[in-house]
Amino acid sequence: MKKHFYYLILVAIATSCSTNPYKKSEKVYDVQMNSLKETLSQKEATPLTNESAIIIDSIAYRYKNQLLNYKDTLSKTDTSILPNGIVSEWVGTVNFNLRKPNFIIIHHTAQDSLQKTLRTFTSQKTKVSAHYVISRDGKVVHMLNDYLRAWHAGNSSWGKDTDINSVSLGIELDNNGSEPFSDIQINSLLALLTKLKKDYSIPAQNIIGHSDIAPTRKVDPSVFFPWKLLSLNGFGLWPDEVLPCAPSDFNVEQGLQIIGYNTKNYSAAISAFKLHFIQTEVNDLLDEKTINTIYSIYKK
Repeated sequence: MKKHFYYLILVAIATSCSTNPYKKSEKVYDVQMNSLKETLSQKEATPLTNESAIIIDSIAYRYKNQLLNYKDTLSKTDTSILPNGIVSEWVGTVNFNLRKPNFIIIHHTAQDSLQKTLRTFTSQKTKVSAHYVISRDGKVVHMLNDYLRAWHAGNSSWGKDTDINSVSLGIELDNNGSEPFSDIQINSLLALLTKLKKDYSIPAQNIIGHSDIAPTRKVDPSVFFPWKLLSLNGFGLWPDEVLPCAPSDFNVEQGLQIIGYNTKNYSAAISAFKLHFIQTEVNDLLDEKTINTIYSIYKK
């Protein structure tokens, strides 16, 4: 037993003294990782193209502690023992970057003020957050680095994506859900969307609402949200002014699924579609206009 023990020690010493063929690439890995950690730590205000929009760095002190924890996690390169007894070896690749968001989900806060929403998003008890909050007067509060995962989408899906939080940015608009959105607030949203779409190459069709991804639970950003205006500016889709006639064999449910809607609750999916694209008739009635509108978006 002693001989076996000493043999293991000698092997460990020999291994530690041997030349590491990956020493050069490990240095590159460390440099790139440190650069990414700096990116994650960035909290500087970013000017938007719309001069009326103001970014306010209003991060709670807990953000720093949580972020440091994730930065440490990023750097961990420990070996680990697999269930079959094999010890994994660490060799850092030099080809990597941060995962970027591919969707933007728009919400309304369903609260009465920006301050109330900020309190909600800086309390550990609530377990909810968003990357941005836009107040009624157009101010923009950036609450979480864009590369990090906020808790805004909840149990939701779009197409085959079932973890929307992991692939999206969440934008909350200060609005109680029963009032129109102010022009200055929408102007700031358009400015922010311009920046985010450019920064992350987000497709126009991937800018959607909370009600789209959670049709059985959510109705935000409400019937008052100007989806047509957003589409005219390149954010989101909108049906043709003159609706095409859907062919007689058009499968409406399949069309909704291809657009992205979860149709397990078919009625809820129809209502969510109409909340977004036919805002004057929000119900689950599948009339000719609704079918043709679904077909119009399906073709896009």
